[in-house]
Amino acid sequence: MKAGFWVAPEGSDQPLAILPIGGVDLSPRQGRDGLRFLATSDAAALVARCPRVADLLPRLADALDRQTATAPGLIFDLGRLGEEEMRLVADVLGEGEVAATVALPDGVVAQVQESVMAGLWRVRFTDAEGRLVADYAEVSAVPQAVRRAAAMTLPDIEIGTPPEGAMNVLPVLAEIRDAVLSRRPGDPPRTISLTLLPMTPEDLDFLQASLGTGPVRLVSRGYGNCRAQATAINGVWSIQFTNSMDTVLLDTIEIGDVPEVVSAAEEDFRDSAERLREIHEAYFV
Repeated sequence: MKAGFWVAPEGSDQPLAILPIGGVDLSPRQGRDGLRFLATSDAAALVARCPRVADLLPRLADALDRQTATAPGLIFDLGRLGEEEMRLVADVLGEGEVAATVALPDGVVAQVQESVMAGLWRVRFTDAEGRLVADYAEVSAVPQAVRRAAAMTLPDIEIGTPPEGAMNVLPVLAEIRDAVLSRRPGDPPRTISLTLLPMTPEDLDFLQASLGTGPVRLVSRGYGNCRAQATAINGVWSIQFTNSMDTVLLDTIEIGDVPEVVSAAEEDFRDSAERLREIHEAYFV
């Protein structure tokens, strides 16, 4: 089995998750489920002190009810909430299957974490010095920060001369380039399986050098482990499915929009709206 097209930089193979910012850990409670905490007397007192969170949850549920897979994201600013309120929001949202890091201009980084309710995301931006500059919840199939960063890539591939030992990389690059140039909005994704092709290490190295590395990396742990790395070419993604030992089982190039494997589906919004209303009625009313 090939090592795969995208190779993680040293030290980056740990699970992606929102990191503590500004010295305050606002990630979901470790070692116990956030909803179990909400059933305690301590949580009841915390809920009573956080009426703005109680007001926020029905608005998020309403947004989930009316959202569609193709509509722009609906954003809810969390920056004005206090530390206790942010802790309570983190407990309610939890951490779902998909996480991402997004590199933006001027050293800004977006840290994205899907909640346990698919289609509801937590997005935090830090500047080049690591200071928090924005924090919000977003209802969308994929957060706008991911889409915008993925669009800030090159429109075409420059194909050079492959090295000695390369066998099949030029036809693969030609197929990718044709798919990029012919792609139109709304087209279904086109997938090229590198696992099924006789690619030498020289082929893979030249393929990676030709496509480059883009500003978005996503990880999904839904049905197995999947990582999706944007390349430097608009609409071209390296997508790998791995087992629990991080062995690559399927190595593909996908040409299209943000991959569906990390996107919320239409029915996810309705299911998440129902679940969020149940949480609100059980613990906040």
